[in-house]
Amino acid sequence: QVQLVESGGGLVQPGGSLRLSCAASGIIFSIYDMHWYRQAPGKQREFVATITSGGRTHYDDSVKGRFTISRDNAKNTMYLQMNSLKPEDTAVYYCYAITSGRNYWGQGTQVTVSS
Repeated sequence: QVQLVESGGGLVQPGGSLRLSCAASGIIFSIYDMHWYRQAPGKQREFVATITSGGRTHYDDSVKGRFTISRDNAKNTMYLQMNSLKPEDTAVYYCYAITSGRNYWGQGTQVTVSS
């Protein structure tokens, strides 16, 4: 059974930091390209960042320079270090795993940036 479990969300003040994790099981994690998406209330789910199976990264312009995506294939886990958080970063954050012919979503973790 495939599971992607996000954790690390919470309430943080503007300018603060959080580190999200996405723990994968039931898949050969190292061959998957991994992504973070987010969905704010009343909005569509949007792309945040990608790390490929080869370790290449790509970010949406809205988070570039503030967020860092990484992965530890030995731990089957992906991370998102979020710094300088803004109220507009408030959303449910989802991890997404994709490889040829297969893709999976996690259940999401809430991030709220508010004073």
